[in-house]
Amino acid sequence: MNLKQLEYFVAIAEEGQITAAARRLHISQPPLSYELAQLERELGTQLVRRGPRGVTLTEAGRLLHERAARILAMANATAREVSSVGRGLTGTLCLAVCDSAAGLAPGARLAELAERAPEVAVEVRCGSVPEVLELVTGGIAEVGVVRTPFSSQGLRCRYAPAEPLVAVMPHAMERGAELEVGLSELAGVPLACDRRTAALLAERPFCQTDDSRATCACAAAGLGVGLVPRSLLAVCDTGDCFIKTVTDKDLETRAAVIWKADRALSPLAERAVALLGELC
Repeated sequence: MNLKQLEYFVAIAEEGQITAAARRLHISQPPLSYELAQLERELGTQLVRRGPRGVTLTEAGRLLHERAARILAMANATAREVSSVGRGLTGTLCLAVCDSAAGLAPGARLAELAERAPEVAVEVRCGSVPEVLELVTGGIAEVGVVRTPFSSQGLRCRYAPAEPLVAVMPHAMERGAELEVGLSELAGVPLACDRRTAALLAERPFCQTDDSRATCACAAAGLGVGLVPRSLLAVCDTGDCFIKTVTDKDLETRAAVIWKADRALSPLAERAVALLGELC
């Protein structure tokens, strides 16, 4: 089993058809079918079920697809890192960012890379905090941006200052003073927030999201008062909602730039960390 076979199998799994996978890979169908058969013989199990409309993955095929996608991502990340170390500020930086930190990174802080190192490319991967942690600890992304709370074991971290939540209020749900509101004042008002914030609340929110940007969309649509980090407003359209700072200190969070503690950063990643600074 080699990387080429894994690349071919991932294409088949994602396209659902051998002909479509062959077009994606810019090869003809027969060699692709041959490599799939070789892979199944080598592993001693059926990976796909062939049907009139395409192929579906067996249980073994689903497992291989998950592992193969990670292996290929790791191989690409290794090639980028080795190339970057050898050539200095060139190559591709893989930056993983959690959705609730989208207002802080990548942002204008990395613009210097484009200005001073035109050969540099930035690949931004977005996901939840656990997904970003997995990308960094797994070596796929050299640098990540997450938000507390998170496990920092095995990581080096550069923390931003504490950041309050803001309440994104539809007009009919306005509560509190002119610029601030306490969580107690929102009792009885439908709330919208991401799952991490929901875990800190005493009551179950009416609208619970996987992405803080979707929380703003819920508030703008009048579904509830959205609770999001203040910096997220820079990348979200909140319509004509009122914006008020939530005064409860126990709901404050901190963003952090992270990288693996036991792995030397490439020159490109070192420069990115320096440019991101403390995200403020």
